[in-house]
Amino acid sequence: MAKAGARDKMTLACEVCKQRNYDSQKNKKNNPERLEMMKYCRFCRKQTKHRETK
Repeated sequence: MAKAGARDKMTLACEVCKQRNYDSQKNKKNNPERLEMMKYCRFCRKQTKHRETK
């Protein structure tokens, strides 16, 4: 059985069309702020900035 750690599930949403495209995990202790990264959006059909949502 895995122990409870600092890793947390998160969802990345496109800044342009607001669609939620990616699910991932992050370490809350190392990265307490919201994550932003350039990812491919299949709805916009181009690379756009994706931001962490709840």
